[in-house]
Amino acid sequence: MPAHRPGSTRGAISALIGVLAALLAMTVALPGSAFAAQGEGDKAIPHPEQDWAGSQILKHEGGSTTGEQPLGLLATVEGVDVSSHQGNVNWATLWSSGVRFAYVKATEGTSYTNPNFTQQYNGSYNVGMIRGSYHFALPNNSTGAAQANYFVDHGGGWSKDGKTLPGALDMEYNPYGATCYGLSASAMVNWIKSFSSTYKSRTGRDPVIYTSTSWWKTCTGNSAAFGGINPLWIPRYGSSVGELPAGWGFHTIWQYTSTGPTVGDHNKFNGAMDRLQALANG
Repeated sequence: MPAHRPGSTRGAISALIGVLAALLAMTVALPGSAFAAQGEGDKAIPHPEQDWAGSQILKHEGGSTTGEQPLGLLATVEGVDVSSHQGNVNWATLWSSGVRFAYVKATEGTSYTNPNFTQQYNGSYNVGMIRGSYHFALPNNSTGAAQANYFVDHGGGWSKDGKTLPGALDMEYNPYGATCYGLSASAMVNWIKSFSSTYKSRTGRDPVIYTSTSWWKTCTGNSAAFGGINPLWIPRYGSSVGELPAGWGFHTIWQYTSTGPTVGDHNKFNGAMDRLQALANG
């Protein structure tokens, strides 16, 4: 029988440690692990500049891309929504074309702020528009409360000045993975409730919810919990709004095209100018 030498045992252990270290390195390098490796509330966002209200809707749901105004809606108030995707915006041109309100992307998750926010938010205000800001939600990134607080702290606040719309929560398809961000329907509803209640406690206003009927059905189980509380901003690129998510008897804002003049995304407020002002005033 060969002699058992202590040195050979140490060598075997060292080799085993080396193998385990290599396996661990491979695991860390697997696709998607970078998103999970960072701490709560500080997760990497790969391309926030490519995420805006509706950026995932057309990819998943399609629709008309003509940019033409829907028939029968010419009397409602025209609006736009913008993000860093548009860069600095020519607000004077939009005002001259009849645009009277705007939503500007402020934040995404708990680490991204729109670098063009000041020009877009103040520029729309300076030409006379009523404007508000919106937050692109990443429900698997951090809690609803954390994202609501980040939003309010970085441009998502509200003031009763007749020119500021309540902040909006953009709930749409995950640009980085699973459609519903890996959350169950009940967990998603709770996440939205957490964001909404935190936003209201900070600002006194219920946030507008931006979402499509298809995504809402898939990811919240078509929850009716928000229809009597949060105004609805619905994207549908065609000649009519169509079916609404459960709980809402009417929409407040309709994003009807992603290829409109000057900035792409154009919206219709469901009412006359005095009702838009009432929404701003709370």
